[in-house]
Amino acid sequence: MAALPLEGLSAIVTGAGRGLGRAEALELARLGAAVVVNDFGQPGRDGSGQASKGPAEEVAAEIRAAGGQAIAHTGDVADHQQARELVQLAIDTYGKLDILVNNAGILRDRMIFSMSEAEWDSVIHVHLKGHFNTTHFAAAHWRERSKAAGGPVYGRIVNTSSEAFLAGSAGQPNYAAAKGGIVGLTTSTALALGKYGVTANAICPRARTRMTEDVFAGFQEPGEGQLDPLAPEHVSPLVGYLASPAAAKVNGQLLVVHGGMVAIVERPRVAAKFDTAKEAFSYEELDELISPYYEDRPPNETFAAAEVLGLKRG
Repeated sequence: MAALPLEGLSAIVTGAGRGLGRAEALELARLGAAVVVNDFGQPGRDGSGQASKGPAEEVAAEIRAAGGQAIAHTGDVADHQQARELVQLAIDTYGKLDILVNNAGILRDRMIFSMSEAEWDSVIHVHLKGHFNTTHFAAAHWRERSKAAGGPVYGRIVNTSSEAFLAGSAGQPNYAAAKGGIVGLTTSTALALGKYGVTANAICPRARTRMTEDVFAGFQEPGEGQLDPLAPEHVSPLVGYLASPAAAKVNGQLLVVHGGMVAIVERPRVAAKFDTAKEAFSYEELDELISPYYEDRPPNETFAAAEVLGLKRG
């Protein structure tokens, strides 16, 4: 029998008690990985409510019942010390860490003119700092292992960005900013860790979960026996692939995934370039050059690009 692609590897999946994280943890386990299932377990998607061990422990138990290896961790990855303990738990339990999937997050939606400082800080804290915290300790682990081995080691990071970063989201300035920051963190990490054998990539998943119940409220759910095109199970195979040896050459990439579709997103390219005819630009010259360029273009080109990718409804 052929070995499973992730056999002998260990993984952490954050925010794995529900939704996308749960599907990703189950997929990594199905592919042979031993999984640390992390979830702080607060019931509110805004990070409210009493933390609970239930969600993480239930998913870990589900993996073990299917014949896999899994343990639960119920700490808050936005807390630097608890993120350290999470990475150390994987190392202590399985001897090393090979795969890190960052998925934990919360929502506190508000228009920019109504958003409070606390609503801004909390979302940046969980999403962006949470990704940094676990990445920091995993990266230190891989660097130390590489130095001890005298060469590259196995390491995979899969981070979770969002189409809110790509296409804009008027009521989510905190979330869109955090998800954009995650892309920057991912590309920087990819450059820093490549020499150690580690890859870092980000995905923009679209799925029907507790986090997106309002976003997809207008989409019809599938009939009995039909797979929901917005099911998290459409996303998790890509995470499994990016975590595998097959994706060794995929590094520093951003991929959109949903409903049987994967799109590889290019880095921004220069759309137009203007040079001054003088020693330096003046206001008048800039007006003459740039204003005509935008006269016949869509009012918001990020949304035009989104339509090409099929990222918008309607």
